Amino acid sequence: MGKIFKKGAKLVKKQALKQLIDVAAGREPADLVLKNAQVIDVYQGEIIKGDVALVGGKIAGVADTYQGKEVVDLKGKYVAPGFIDPHIHVESSYVTPEEFGRLLVPHGTTTVLADPHEIVNVLGLKGLDYMLAAAKETVLDIRYMMPSCVPATNMENAGAVVEAADMLPAFDQGEVDGLAEFMNFPGVIHGDEAVLDKLLAAKERDMRIDGHSPMVFAKELNAYAAAGISNDHECSTVAELKDRISRGMYVFLREGSVTQNLRTLLKGVTPMNYQRCVLSADDLQAKTILETGHLDNSIRISIEEGVSPIQAIQMATINAAQCCQLTDRGAVAPGLRADLVLFSDLSKPEIEATYIAGQRVAETGSYIPEVKRVATKNVQSSVHIDAFNQEQLGLTLTSTKARAIQVIPQEALTNEAIVNVQRDANDQFVFDPQQDVTKIAVVERHHNTGNVFVGLLKDYGLKKGAIGLSIAHDSHNLIVTGANDDDMAAAIAALKEQEGGVVLIEAGNVIGRMALPIAGLMSDLSGEEVAKQEAEINRLAREVLGVSEKVDPIMTLGFMSLAVIPNLKITDIGLVDVSKFELVPVSVAE
Repeated sequence: MGKIFKKGAKLVKKQALKQLIDVAAGREPADLVLKNAQVIDVYQGEIIKGDVALVGGKIAGVADTYQGKEVVDLKGKYVAPGFIDPHIHVESSYVTPEEFGRLLVPHGTTTVLADPHEIVNVLGLKGLDYMLAAAKETVLDIRYMMPSCVPATNMENAGAVVEAADMLPAFDQGEVDGLAEFMNFPGVIHGDEAVLDKLLAAKERDMRIDGHSPMVFAKELNAYAAAGISNDHECSTVAELKDRISRGMYVFLREGSVTQNLRTLLKGVTPMNYQRCVLSADDLQAKTILETGHLDNSIRISIEEGVSPIQAIQMATINAAQCCQLTDRGAVAPGLRADLVLFSDLSKPEIEATYIAGQRVAETGSYIPEVKRVATKNVQSSVHIDAFNQEQLGLTLTSTKARAIQVIPQEALTNEAIVNVQRDANDQFVFDPQQDVTKIAVVERHHNTGNVFVGLLKDYGLKKGAIGLSIAHDSHNLIVTGANDDDMAAAIAALKEQEGGVVLIEAGNVIGRMALPIAGLMSDLSGEEVAKQEAEINRLAREVLGVSEKVDPIMTLGFMSLAVIPNLKITDIGLVDVSKFELVPVSVAE
């Protein structure tokens, strides 16, 4: 029976190949012809006028004329390859993969390489299984990478631990495309045994390994690149961009909801190096997608900054395909997958239609397919904090000087600030409304360990009340900042009650909330509903609680525990000096 099946499958493939060749040669009509198009040739950086013939989900060719069973006269509209994001986190949108696809496809995105390390840090590989199943319910080609660092560091507690041996089944069964961003860059640079095992597991299978190396330079960057890591999305300066390109790495020019490095990095993009530059989002909220778009917006920004329109499109298509080892897409050329976008204005592309595998799947901003969802019961109930008590929020200081995590607007990077603090008779930190310094606490939520660590946060802007989240990159414990312990404790209790998400507290009462019941990371609502909730949270955070207009109330706070981004971060175990990769005390000797 197996031999018959294989023989039948081979025959079908042979017939499909024959049909593709016949349509390309003009001997048979195409399934669909996009007539009178202006085709963006990303290989030569030119525009070709003609017809685009599609058959069996592939591009048969571009020529002066083609005949088709269906013909659409584009009347001179532009046809470009579908956009490819080489590095993104679905969970950061706060919506499920099915909804994520519905939001992105109308903006011309046809493929994303997603790193599900958020949900895997919470639920282990059970989280990956859910993401794989959910991705099948959207026409967006969501291709996953295997999370490389679960947990991201040894200075925090995550919901799971994923070692090299745990990755092998997904590698060998083709469920993932490679090894996702290697955030433990010190482990790579110093040749940690467990890190080497993960790197070799990918290298032995010729799989791509993604990078994450903020503020790494010189010989240490040589070591990181020598390990086989092929790209980096954490560049925030032109110097970092050039250093990585000179070492053969691709640089992902990031334009996310908070981390927005694109305009800065474009100053280092030249006609000589742009082929090593790729547009990416990394962390993109549903609200941002609905308001400004995705890679289509990054293309428009690139054009505004002086990049030629075709080069901007190349950075979202062929460059991404080559970087991600996707040889079947990224251009409008014979034999490639028919992922295409249509638009009228080359100087400011606004996507009018999206085709994926030859099918029209979005038009004038609307997603055409029916949205179906997989069950989420197995990825809920993820907040376990029975051992928590309010007394754990106390912060005893041994001096009047202390380290505080200083927010840098529009960055995941932070500074270490030394601040003067007030203490009571018991040496407990006392909030001063005239000073922009509040307590910040991380509460372990996965294993009921009772771990809580309290530090200080500067320049977030909170004047009263508290804000709590179950989104605390990358281990996603609970994180809360507040002007007093009562409101911080109330935020933690509310997060437990609603099984994760976001809560805003004033005088002990919940004044705003966004429930994220799926692993404490994603909502089961539509993108529009989530965006509406987020907008109201942002309004209340700023107008009622005083959070700075310069920061994103949710994502900025969630980044304060990201202990792989310099300089100072907080986990459930302690205060982390990321530049030294070691724990440091809150108090500073006078």
